[in-house]
Amino acid sequence: MWPFISPINLIRYLFVWRVNSSLVCLPKYLPIELSAVLGTIIANRLPTREARPWRKALAEVPSGGRRPLQKMLRASWPIESVLFMYPGKLTYGQGELILWELKLMGKSADHGLFLETILPAMEEVSATVMPRWKHPNSVWGRFDIDSVYVARGRRWEPVVQNGQLDLDYYATPTQWAEGLSFEPDPERIFDSITWVTPFNLSSRKRRRKKIPPAEVPTLRRMLEALIWRVSRLLPGKRTTPKDVWAMLDEGEKARLQEVLEQAALIPLRQHKLDPAPKGCPPGWLGTQSFPSIPHSLIPYLEVAAILHIGQWTHFGCGTFVIT
Repeated sequence: MWPFISPINLIRYLFVWRVNSSLVCLPKYLPIELSAVLGTIIANRLPTREARPWRKALAEVPSGGRRPLQKMLRASWPIESVLFMYPGKLTYGQGELILWELKLMGKSADHGLFLETILPAMEEVSATVMPRWKHPNSVWGRFDIDSVYVARGRRWEPVVQNGQLDLDYYATPTQWAEGLSFEPDPERIFDSITWVTPFNLSSRKRRRKKIPPAEVPTLRRMLEALIWRVSRLLPGKRTTPKDVWAMLDEGEKARLQEVLEQAALIPLRQHKLDPAPKGCPPGWLGTQSFPSIPHSLIPYLEVAAILHIGQWTHFGCGTFVIT
């Protein structure tokens, strides 16, 4: 497994916001508005030349009160990143905590970028009530950054505690994988996948009331989506799945090919996949079950869940849990 993930640069930041108002109401799908709000602040703070790609990326964001979802989804950041909101409620009171994760990937997995650009912009967002994004009990300007943690394997290490930044801490783009064997308990049986954010592994972007049979993900299709995702995170321009295969040694190539062939033999037993609610990126949420998921597939599926697969990964789409 290590040859497969070793070229993947990734830094995972867990943000903990503490609400400092009597009541805040989150948007129906926080990452969409968070991306626009935080991205706009970042662009405003950067020198003109550095701000240009940010302004270009955010040019789709409407300035009026009505913001069509499709335009918002086109306004992602010009860096490889994921904004993943942990599942939870939409209303919070004084002192309650809101948790979400920022993932910087590929060449954007840079702790200096976090310290110099993202964190200062986040501090401004936490303290500024923004007229452009004002709605009843908006979260913007009504929270404190209580703490920020960085993943080292399965552990979370503090980089901000009680609002204080540890300037001596420096996250590396490979520590996310330290100590991760991805080897499951040999006694445990896995037979289901639950999508916790909307997924869309096709090129279709219109909403439907029922998922077409051809778009229900098979295990092999999920692994193929992972290979495509990894190819986007490799160094260089216009990398493709062929580059993923080329970087593997013969042993890992044989192992990955065997895993793909195994996945193709596992039938879907049943699924309950429903359209994502209005306000979310178009996609599907729910559970799929299989007779059993071979243990050889689990490490690759766990990496897919960490990296997110399919459409709109910047907005946290395409992740799941395996049970």
